[in-house]
Amino acid sequence: MPRKNPSPKRRSGCPLNASVEVLGDRWSLLIIRDMMLRGFRTYKEFLGSYEGIATNILADRLQKLIAHGIITNGPDPSDGRKLIYSLTPKGIDLAPVLTEMVLWAAAHEDAGNQALVRQMQKDKDKFISAIRQRWADTTRTAGCNLPRKLKPSPGIRRVGPVSA
Repeated sequence: MPRKNPSPKRRSGCPLNASVEVLGDRWSLLIIRDMMLRGFRTYKEFLGSYEGIATNILADRLQKLIAHGIITNGPDPSDGRKLIYSLTPKGIDLAPVLTEMVLWAAAHEDAGNQALVRQMQKDKDKFISAIRQRWADTTRTAGCNLPRKLKPSPGIRRVGPVSA
């Protein structure tokens, strides 16, 4: 069983409260979404996301996600001046949560990207397994110190130019 981080001062001992305190702002979830579904790994890619996050907010949220053990960062093997962000096993464990949130929004809100929704609805377990496998492959490749661009999930569309 993975070691849990020491508990910071929380408003309550409720597990849902702990989740909200770690992930409760909209930007953190969108950063995790971009990593899981779009394969984003660099600061520049996150800035290019179509929600338009401000640079100061992005830097703050990346640091918070690192501090909570959701993501990690390290130098880009092809350019040591750049950082590459990766989901940790704790972060990858959010795949079912984000999947359920997407499905909930598709059922109750006017949401786009119906190709992604249909893929999730068709076989949710297969979809989540594919996310886990892509990150496992990326982690193994990173261990060999080779740069690896993570491919976006099928059905995910990039909007606007994004370059590494």
